[in-house]
Amino acid sequence: MNSLPVVFLVDDDAAVRDSLSLLIKTAGLSVVAYASAEDFLLGYNPDQAGCLVLDLSMPGMSGTELQAELAKRNLCLPIIFLTAHGDIPTTVRAIQAGAVDFLTNPVQAQVLLERIQAASMSDVLRRERMHIGIDNGLTKLTPREMEIAVLLVAGETNKEIARSLGISPRTVENHRARVMEKTQVCNLIELARLIEHQNNPL
Repeated sequence: MNSLPVVFLVDDDAAVRDSLSLLIKTAGLSVVAYASAEDFLLGYNPDQAGCLVLDLSMPGMSGTELQAELAKRNLCLPIIFLTAHGDIPTTVRAIQAGAVDFLTNPVQAQVLLERIQAASMSDVLRRERMHIGIDNGLTKLTPREMEIAVLLVAGETNKEIARSLGISPRTVENHRARVMEKTQVCNLIELARLIEHQNNPL
């Protein structure tokens, strides 16, 4: 894992990419810019800490579609939407889907930089928490929650777990939500690392 954060910038407007990249660099942060969501997905390394500054409306995959794709891939990267075309319903959906911020252009440079720095540091701290005191979250799980956590990281679906344990899929979903909350992980990849570290602490 690289703990030095990188700001990933995705915008189809070359002038916007250039001006934002320059602004971010003046704050002492590293930035990598992409012209499309598709290019970002090809180039992004999930082990790299940072945040994603994302345009909403782009040719091809939109910003919200990229957000959904990252969630589908269990990739947890703080997202700040920055767009000139925001509206309240879109903002609400993006925040509900996990975006940390939704900013509308024109935005004050200092405000944008503060949000970027906060999001980047939160990702660094989250990743460090995965490696320091890494098993703390697992000790909070009930025996049933631990059982379900192990089955989840083994690749079993909610329905398969429900069938093998003789409980309903909804009950599995509830247990799964509590597992994620107690361990403070954002995806099954990180949960698997927790369990692996507990079993092989050295």
